[in-house]
Amino acid sequence: MSKKNKDNKFKDNLITRSEEARKVRKIVSIIILALIVIFVIGGISGYNYIRSALEPVDATSEEEIQVEIPLGSSSSTIASILEENEVIKNGLIFRIYIKLNNESEFQAGNYSFTQSMDVDEIINNLKQGKVSLEPLYTITIPEGLTIEQIAEIYAEKLHFTKEEFIEVVDDDDYISELMDKYSVLPEDILNEEIYTPLEGYLYPATYDFYEEEPSIPSIIERMLMETENLIYQNLDAIENKNLTIHEVATFASLVEKEASNEEQRHEIAGVFYNRLEEGMPLQTDPTVAYAVGEHLETTLYEHLEEESPYNTYQVNGLPIGPIANFSRSSLLAVLEPTDSDYFYFLHDSEGKIHYAETLEEHNQNRDDFMN
Repeated sequence: MSKKNKDNKFKDNLITRSEEARKVRKIVSIIILALIVIFVIGGISGYNYIRSALEPVDATSEEEIQVEIPLGSSSSTIASILEENEVIKNGLIFRIYIKLNNESEFQAGNYSFTQSMDVDEIINNLKQGKVSLEPLYTITIPEGLTIEQIAEIYAEKLHFTKEEFIEVVDDDDYISELMDKYSVLPEDILNEEIYTPLEGYLYPATYDFYEEEPSIPSIIERMLMETENLIYQNLDAIENKNLTIHEVATFASLVEKEASNEEQRHEIAGVFYNRLEEGMPLQTDPTVAYAVGEHLETTLYEHLEEESPYNTYQVNGLPIGPIANFSRSSLLAVLEPTDSDYFYFLHDSEGKIHYAETLEEHNQNRDDFMN
């Protein structure tokens, strides 16, 4: 090949490569431009979406929406409640917003919101505890009550009967739904020998109601939520005691029924632990009354012979389940019992408790303080 031909071929190749490079640069430029456009559009869309999510649900609505924020609710729980009640548009965006703005210390309570409120108004109300409605009913459920007694209290003030309340708490399908929803409810409550599955799990407290006719399930679930909050606040201590949730609920119910003040609760819990460690039956009279199914002014020997998994004169260890609801104080007593060498105690007619290390001392206390 002549030199001239070689030069022409080199030029042709150079032109071809130059054209290919221009095409590549053009394609790359188009791709980069497309990515920039996509990024910008995505950013604008994302910004608009977030801004929209933080705006009022309906700026024209003044209809009041009643919302309960339970005690101990996390920001995630609060966001879910507000979204479910259509007070905010997006719970996730709400959580991110309050985190970025370091908002916290929200107050429990029953609130009245409208869909015209913006996110900052909602946050301010939650922080200041601005509860705008007066309750229609205020009902106190004392500690140490059975579900039957709880049902009686509600039936006296609300629109349903005691029997209707008990029918709901004993409904197997409903219990299954609750177990899926509330992890505080263990499989133990499904034992066929359990008298009432939710016994002990309905928390004693004063409850405000803002509806004319609150449903029985809504009442039950409010009480369950309070128990769940209490249990999970003390879960580490429960695990350190090598107790299950059902065991600690059962234990706390016994302490609740045997003691009348905080000091007694810790002392009696210590006695029960001593008996359990020695393999002695607990022999606590409230379990006999629960087994018999009636209030006993005096526990007779015939009552002690009642065959029941609740009767601690007939079974060793804890009964099969709680015999009443329990207070925070009784739960803490189980977790922090008084250390002693006592194995026995008895109540005198004035409400004082006398402790003993031996059966002989216990019998002497019986002679001294029960006659």
